[in-house]
This record gives sequence, C-alpha cells and structure tokens, in this order.
Amino acid sequence: MKYALRILALAVTVVATLMTSNSRGVMAQPADTQVGRKPVIVELFTSEGCSSCPPADALLSSLEGEQPIADADIIVLEEHVTYWDSTDAWVDPFSSEQWTLRQQDYVTKLKAPASYTPQMVVDGQSQLVGSNAQQATQAIEAAGHLPTTAIDIVPEAATANGTEKISVKIGSLQGNTQGDTVEVWLAVTESGLHTPVGRGENAGRDWHHGSIVRTFYKIGVANESTSRTSFAQDSTVKIDHKWKRENLRIVVFLQEKKSMRILGAGSLLVANAN
Repeated sequence: MKYALRILALAVTVVATLMTSNSRGVMAQPADTQVGRKPVIVELFTSEGCSSCPPADALLSSLEGEQPIADADIIVLEEHVTYWDSTDAWVDPFSSEQWTLRQQDYVTKLKAPASYTPQMVVDGQSQLVGSNAQQATQAIEAAGHLPTTAIDIVPEAATANGTEKISVKIGSLQGNTQGDTVEVWLAVTESGLHTPVGRGENAGRDWHHGSIVRTFYKIGVANESTSRTSFAQDSTVKIDHKWKRENLRIVVFLQEKKSMRILGAGSLLVANAN
C-alpha cells in the first residue's frame, strides 16, 4: 500500500509540473550528496524536437527536486540528442553529438531495439521510457540497494578566470567486474534552463528543463586493488561565463568501460564550493 501511494504521489507531482511548465521553471536545487543515501545516476536522453519528451522532463525534475526514494540520492543528467534537430523545424540549443553517441553505446550494451526519446537510463544498468514514473521508481529503488563505491568531492578554490578546483578521492571499488576498466567521469550540470520553442512539434511551449549536462569528460581511471583509495586527484573544472553559477552542480561518477555500469557517484553544488 505504501509503495502504491508513493507512485501515486510522484505521478501527481509530474502532472502538476507539466501544468505549470509553460509559465514558470522548476528550480530544483537539492543539497550536495545526501548522507545515508546511495547516489544513483539517472540519465535522460531527450530533445526539444520530440513532442513526447516534456512529460519525461517533468518526471526528471520531480525525481531531482522531490527525492522520493528513501534509500537513493538521485543525481540527474539530462542529455539532449541531435537526431531530432532540423533546420526546417527546430534545432535544440542544448543538443550535442556527444550525448547522441553515448546513447548509442547504451543501446548496444542494454540491448535496446534502437535509440529513442525520451529514454531514461538508471546507473547505466537499466533503461526505460523516460516518462514512465512507475518503472523509473522501481529501477531507482533497485539501484539504491546495490553496492556503491564512495566518492568524496572537496572544493579547493575558485579562480578569477572562471574555473573551480576540486579534489576527488574514491574509496576501494565495490561491485566492479573483474577485468573491466573503471573510468572516472566528471560532468557539470545546470538547472533552471528553459527555451521558448519557436517551431517543430513543441512550437509555442516555453519548455523548462531538468538539470542539463553542460560538459562531460573523463578525468582518469580507478585502480582495481585492495587499497582503501582507488583514485585521488585534483581537478580543474572550467566554468563558462554564460552558465549561472548558482544553478551549477559538479558530478563525479565511476563507470565500467565495457558494461557501462555505474559503480558510484558524488556531487557538489558549485554555489557551496566556497
């Protein structure tokens, strides 16, 4: 009964978000990685050219803002693909070929029939239609009970030229596949973004998004050993002057290269870095 009520509450939140999305943004600003909850990475592959994507965006915003799963700290990555872009209809200003290729890798690893939007991927281990609240909840709950590798992100300093310096420390690997390379990835996301869509399937919609990935790159490889620390490194994160600092989040996560399973994650609000 409690599970059914939780699903119902999440669905009501999504509907309410959709009803107000044309008039105001959902400025979700959850705290840094929450103590006592396992960080779970939820990726949404979406596009402003896709008419079925707004409900998925609303669900992603609700998952991030409401944090409805008791054992999970939901960290969202909204990635806009390019295959909906059309100069005759609408070109998504947030789309990137990098996200399109990342989705294709998931299609191969997770044996999805093809790339599609909206597609949600939970911890690199399960995929579903991005607007399906019940399946999303089930996948996040399942991920929340799997082993996780501890990741600490400590702010070091901000510089005048628009960079943030952080120290990343990762504990011993948990739940990794023997022989697979565990890569360390860093992403910067920005919340509060919206677009008045002028053409295409969503023409006339002032579309407010979840936390969109602004940059995404590998910073190293974790050492598969029995030591207490599998990775330790200082990193400099470039912050574009066009991004709103108060809406930025730095996300670091571990992902196996072959399986694409995510083994651990952590995040830091840039506004809290100094």
